[in-house]
Amino acid sequence: MKELVRIYLAMLGGPVLLLTAYFTVPVGWFGPEHPTASWLLFAAVLSVLGAGLLREVRRQVLGLPGRPALVIVLLLCGALVVFATAYLAMSKQPGELVGLNTKVDALYFTVITMATVGYGDIHPAGQAARIVVMLQLLYTVVFLTTGVTALTRQVRSRAIRRARGGD
Repeated sequence: MKELVRIYLAMLGGPVLLLTAYFTVPVGWFGPEHPTASWLLFAAVLSVLGAGLLREVRRQVLGLPGRPALVIVLLLCGALVVFATAYLAMSKQPGELVGLNTKVDALYFTVITMATVGYGDIHPAGQAARIVVMLQLLYTVVFLTTGVTALTRQVRSRAIRRARGGD
């Protein structure tokens, strides 16, 4: 039971720490002042997060030891923070993202885009912003769907084991 409590605390604490870092760490260096470094770092971090997600989904599907559910949640939250930071950096370029002015705006737009809802109050007007939005939508479809499917599979298999009295 203590192990289960630790896992749930980590599942809640990890995203809280990521969001705390997002709101407290200055990210003013990223954006139009250093475009090459910003794009390279963005691509590198998304690649690492994607590879990590695929690794953990594979571990979960194969039933390998570890805590893939916890890691999947943390990696998905990490992707959320990366996209929000990218949007915030792009908002410094006039005409790129209309209506995005703060970190809250960037996080809001990222969540709305990840949910594929889109309210229209913040919208990509520039070509770079539209490319990143399309990339986020594809990233969401591939990795979020894969991650949620793996998590659902794990929850279902645990529920079946418990119903049979095996856990």
